[in-house]
Amino acid sequence: MNIRKQNLDNGNAFDWGRTSQDYAKYRDIYPEIFYQKILEKNIGTAGQKVLDLGTGTGVLPRNLYQYGAEWTGIDISENQIAQAKLLSEQHHMKINFQAVPAEKADFPENHFDAVTACQCFWYFSPEVLMPVLKRILKPEGRLLLLQMGWLPFEDELALASENLVLKYNPQWTGAGEKRHPVYVDEKVLEYTELVSHEEFAVQVPFTRESWHGRMKACRGVGASLSGTALADWEQEHLAMLKQNAPEQFEILHYIAVAELKIKK
Repeated sequence: MNIRKQNLDNGNAFDWGRTSQDYAKYRDIYPEIFYQKILEKNIGTAGQKVLDLGTGTGVLPRNLYQYGAEWTGIDISENQIAQAKLLSEQHHMKINFQAVPAEKADFPENHFDAVTACQCFWYFSPEVLMPVLKRILKPEGRLLLLQMGWLPFEDELALASENLVLKYNPQWTGAGEKRHPVYVDEKVLEYTELVSHEEFAVQVPFTRESWHGRMKACRGVGASLSGTALADWEQEHLAMLKQNAPEQFEILHYIAVAELKIKK
């Protein structure tokens, strides 16, 4: 499914379904501390019902499944949900995955203890989404916004990879990330209050193959480049990694977390 957002990639279309297999293989990269921060906020623990928005291939629900919450994951892409179901079934996990836009989430009132949104909240329309979340979250239920991105101005290899994406897709607006708190739109704050926020840096390990796969499975590459451009990008990116990177290395990332609570 093609998606267009005027504030992303200058309105050019992208389709996560085109990169779902690479996403499933290479985007499950969050370090243990990422999940510990979620659990420290008592989100994803036994007895809770948690909804994961923009779940993709179900990375968040699958990694937190062992802690006992009842998880539901939704995503607009049918291909992403198909991969999420396949991966959860392979590991005998009972997770309710549905292909549905976040703004059209149709669940009972006061149903969820928490909603998580990882690397995706900027894709949603808060003026439409927030009344939905207020309805389906329990009173004072929590909304957890999470993001993790590489830091191109602090990591030379990340910058080299990013520059190659821009060479083939100059309209991509995912470049130039710096450390910063999660942005919370004022429309979101009409329905919630900020409980806490935290930002910190982490080194994430990769091989040449896994970093190449992770870059390919980003919006500016596998989700949007034409077949010919994608093949050319792959060839050049692999050559760059062979010349500049050892077989195993780390890429500097930052993690940002914002915890919000639904207003009474």
